[in-house]
Amino acid sequence: MGICISSASFEIQPVDFGNENVVHYEDYNINKYKQVIGSVFSQQGNKGINQDSAILYQGYGVENGVFGGVFDGHGENGQIASKFVMNKLPSLLLKLTFSLPKIFSVKQNVMRRNFNKWKKACWSSFMVMDRDIKSLANLDSSFSGTTAVVAIRQDDDLIIANLGDSRAVLGRKTEEGVIEAVQLTTDLKPSLTSEAERIRRCGGRVFARQEEPHIQRVYLPNEDVPGLAMARSFGDFMLKYLGIISEPDVSYHHITPNDQFVVLATDGVWDVLSNDQVVSIVCATNNAAAAAEAVVQASLDAWKQRFPNSKRDDSTVICLFLQQGASLQNGT
Repeated sequence: MGICISSASFEIQPVDFGNENVVHYEDYNINKYKQVIGSVFSQQGNKGINQDSAILYQGYGVENGVFGGVFDGHGENGQIASKFVMNKLPSLLLKLTFSLPKIFSVKQNVMRRNFNKWKKACWSSFMVMDRDIKSLANLDSSFSGTTAVVAIRQDDDLIIANLGDSRAVLGRKTEEGVIEAVQLTTDLKPSLTSEAERIRRCGGRVFARQEEPHIQRVYLPNEDVPGLAMARSFGDFMLKYLGIISEPDVSYHHITPNDQFVVLATDGVWDVLSNDQVVSIVCATNNAAAAAEAVVQASLDAWKQRFPNSKRDDSTVICLFLQQGASLQNGT
């Protein structure tokens, strides 16, 4: 079950999209040209049920507006948390944005005013989402939750909100005509010094187990549980007082003609593919409708080659193309 959001009423109406993990929705009341500007694809790993969710919403807010979000659930009820956020966050964020008072200042340009508005809305909506997850009846989110990375396009404004260890990467054309990878987010993991310091100040423990020395995890003060591999998330309420916050890192990017596409993906992709590899795959595909699946398939192949005896994580990707009709072939 997916969602249909009316930008006029902000109400959520259930729509059967045929895949409960991913939604690609176009509001033809706003997006009259019906252009395919991106794709979304998710593939279950072999750890169990697919806990990833994702939505690509065309016609979001304004005619060329887009909401893209990938949500990586974890814990016993992570799949419920990720789907809940996918279904509610887009309408909630839009409602909060348009309810904010307009900011007027001769000292601020239009881009800065727009960013301040969306930044406040992101902070508020993420806080509300976390509270709503906690209030869900019959759902234990003590050690379950979801990460989120969201991209919002409004004309030439691109707002990125990141919570956890998923990632957003921009494909940008250089003066030489080569499309390079530009990472737009920071992976908010316990291995990041500032994140680990906050968690330790709040009484949590951060360390890596001997059998996986490359992965820093978060534990309770007196028990070696749960071993959370991210520093921010929705849910995980037993860790909220230990520094696992739901405040997103929000950033702004002004879209220029050199900016070709944005890739949002869960860590199941970034664990095995570099930013440059993902950008190269999208360029080689050069197809908005097929790009997300191509990246996911490449990540599956990489998992088999690099970790043939380990359990593969879920992999979910959104590819959002920013320039209509432009070729992504390097050197063109």
